[in-house]
Amino acid sequence: MAEQITNEHNYLVPAPSDIKLFLTDVDGTLTDGGMYYGSDGTEFKKFNTRDGMGLQMLQRAGVKVGVVTSENTPINVNRARKLGVDFLKQSARDGGKLAATQEICDEMGINLKEVAYVGDDVNCYDLLAAVGWAACPADACEKVRGIPRIHILQRRGGDACVREWIDLILARQ
Repeated sequence: MAEQITNEHNYLVPAPSDIKLFLTDVDGTLTDGGMYYGSDGTEFKKFNTRDGMGLQMLQRAGVKVGVVTSENTPINVNRARKLGVDFLKQSARDGGKLAATQEICDEMGINLKEVAYVGDDVNCYDLLAAVGWAACPADACEKVRGIPRIHILQRRGGDACVREWIDLILARQ
């Protein structure tokens, strides 16, 4: 592992070489958590393009990236496809995010300590508590913000909080 570096809040900040897999939640992390519906029932979500660019920057640095979410929507599939993520796991409910991530780790031949994950709510808790590098948006629920060693980001979900975490990581190159 690279030398331990902390930021101004004394959170550990990993170097890209510390991470083999970077995952993120969708609702409340890549989005603001709002659910938008058209009059015909069509669902919409607002994503921040800076988060997407950050994921691509990590890939160029040799880190695999993906999305692990409880929801199962075509919007998530379309966004993941546009971003070119390496993994998309949907419908990961009731502890399923941890199980889905363990499946990816087994496929890659890595362990959970080599994973960074960004999530915001109680359905992310088990995974955030298990990975080597956990972060959450500033507006994450209290239970998530209370996880030991979690990096609480300054930005809110949907406001490029994923990019904030990625920029800190890539600054360690």
